[in-house]
Amino acid sequence: MGKLFGTDGVRGVIGREFTPELVLRLARAIGSYFGRGSRILVGRDTRSAGYYYEGLVVAGLAFEGVKVDVAGVLPTPALQLYVRDKGYDAGVMITASHNPPEYNGVKVVGGDGIEISGEVEEEIEKIFFEERFSSVEWQQLSGTPGRVTNAIDYYVESIARLVDSDRIKARSYKVLVDCGGGATSYTTPKILSRLGVKPVTLNCNPDPLFPARSPEPSPKSLTLAARTVVESGAVLGVGHDADGDRAIVIDDLGRVHWGDRSGTLLAAHVVEAGIAEGPKRVFTGVSSSSLVEEYLRQYGVEVVWTPVGAPKIAKMLREMGGIAAFEENGGYMHPPHQLVRDGGMKIALMLSMLSEDGGLRSSVLFNRLPKYYPIKIKIPSSREDSTCALAAVEELFAGERLVKIDGVKVIGEDYWVLVRPSGTEPVLRIMLEAKSEGGARKLLEKVLEAIASRCPSLSRSARGILS
Repeated sequence: MGKLFGTDGVRGVIGREFTPELVLRLARAIGSYFGRGSRILVGRDTRSAGYYYEGLVVAGLAFEGVKVDVAGVLPTPALQLYVRDKGYDAGVMITASHNPPEYNGVKVVGGDGIEISGEVEEEIEKIFFEERFSSVEWQQLSGTPGRVTNAIDYYVESIARLVDSDRIKARSYKVLVDCGGGATSYTTPKILSRLGVKPVTLNCNPDPLFPARSPEPSPKSLTLAARTVVESGAVLGVGHDADGDRAIVIDDLGRVHWGDRSGTLLAAHVVEAGIAEGPKRVFTGVSSSSLVEEYLRQYGVEVVWTPVGAPKIAKMLREMGGIAAFEENGGYMHPPHQLVRDGGMKIALMLSMLSEDGGLRSSVLFNRLPKYYPIKIKIPSSREDSTCALAAVEELFAGERLVKIDGVKVIGEDYWVLVRPSGTEPVLRIMLEAKSEGGARKLLEKVLEAIASRCPSLSRSARGILS
């Protein structure tokens, strides 16, 4: 049997891997799984072909006897919240998240608003490949899908209720938001205004071609946003991905911070402010920095390392309980709100933290974190070559603390290294940090030389980086 679902949904290049035929058939498989009479909400981000894929998804679900409502363009977390709170059996979001502009995809969430489990994905795949569809009688197809028009306002108000908007408003903040042409164009400026903050918008005109910058927020793609934060005098900035479940934070000095850094500060904040109930435990992917443990130790917070991927992190958070979960890519989960990544909720919490901390500059808060120098690279690699590389790293660092959850992560006294095969492309990802630039470079050379020596197929690529 073939494989459809990746790390988070089904994705592909529009009209190539992600064809109209595939989308219609996938929608029918989803409808068949949830069954006749089930209620499913459909939404989409601003990506190309989204409107047309929406029609195919609606048709496929309807032909399986599903009662379909359409929410139109909105962030993924807004759809997830509405699905959970309004009693839907599931939701289908048409999005490829942070992928390049030529991609689109489908993400399925359960009635709890959380991405479906791997087991449910496998069942849907079985239905898809075995074509176990069951069209309803023609008389049942005489109606039209329902229209949901208040999901965005519901989402904005739900976030605003979870922070002290009066205290935030009293600070007269100005915040830069780079929507990247995505779905947050309709929400984050509204959230900021609702909290009494003046939004400075950049790329907040929805654009399916994403001409201004990559849909993936990163230090490289947020260069203009970082400069605009400084020039506008904003207290901080935020850059979103296309469907709004990620938020990368920029401080007032224009420094772009990966999500594990902002997530660590927020986890400490919810402990100090007492705004999250549950065990003093956070969940974060192995791709996050070891500074998470180093910093949160003083707050008595346990750090649980998880495989990469929001659905896996959400499952562990739900089963074990904790105050937060976050990822290096900018995703943050706030349990009092919902157990999914939510870029809008994250920016509200950042403002809550700033306003409660005596009105400190955001750069001062980030300066509290341990200083590490990161290096992130990737090299082309087959699954077999990646297995060889993992063995090489494990042998190289024998005797050190190893976390073998998703690849191999080494945690040393003043450094960490993660080597893992990508879940979305045929590459080997190498991420590391050390407390000096020279130390980081020497660490990379050590890792690449070990891989090159043990894995002949990777030798040229590894040594090419060294040169």
